[in-house]
Amino acid sequence: MSLNLLDTSNWLPLDGLAPGFDANKAPTVQDLAGKELTVVGDGGPMTFSFDDEEVTWTATGYTGTSTHEVFKVAEDLYYAQWHSSVDAGLAVSLIADLANGRGLYIGAHLGRATAGSTAVQHDFRVGTLEGFTATGDAIGESTALIGRRVEWIYSPVHAYEHVYLSPTWYTWQCLAGPERGLADTDSNTVFQVRPGIFVFTWREKVIPCGSVTIADHRDIKAIRSHGSLFGWDEAGVDPVHFTFGAHGRLISVSHHSPALNPAN
Repeated sequence: MSLNLLDTSNWLPLDGLAPGFDANKAPTVQDLAGKELTVVGDGGPMTFSFDDEEVTWTATGYTGTSTHEVFKVAEDLYYAQWHSSVDAGLAVSLIADLANGRGLYIGAHLGRATAGSTAVQHDFRVGTLEGFTATGDAIGESTALIGRRVEWIYSPVHAYEHVYLSPTWYTWQCLAGPERGLADTDSNTVFQVRPGIFVFTWREKVIPCGSVTIADHRDIKAIRSHGSLFGWDEAGVDPVHFTFGAHGRLISVSHHSPALNPAN
């Protein structure tokens, strides 16, 4: 008997997705080791001191020392990610643009879904890096992805497509892997970090999880992303946190009539 895809109780839990999903994750780097970064701005100052394995941090009322992973997104642009060792319901992302002196802190808070909220809520704090010269445009929310349809390959067996609908919503569909045939529309928030480089976050309502990704869309035939997923295990007892990466390509772009454009 075929699986009833409409029965969401059959959907794979986050810990069931994890094995093998990180096959296309980029190598981590040690470029931030020995650096102390201070983000000044909304919710700041926030401090992050990196060594080879750990980050000691203070931000938005939270502090701790945690094992980190750092990915190089572009020249002097880094995505750091860790799961708090003090508060199991918190995962932290830091976007550090050393070339332009700008930073973006994202706190992912894991709770329980309600009728009006998803299990994961994201706290976004934009600022500048103390001791660096701020240049270029400030990091800010963006509608530039709206209308795009992108195919993402996470591993030899995991593939999805994203359709970016509006400032609030996107649709995903699994093209290959254990979730093949599943699809949904979930809430998203997008920030532009540099021209063509975007932080894309989403919060799922069926599976209690959320994600923070950063992707370089400058070459639409060879998009590269780095990300993390954070949510509850199948039993709803223990947090699950893991990082991943994907290779993408632009499939198509929808062009709405100006008066009907959801970006406006």
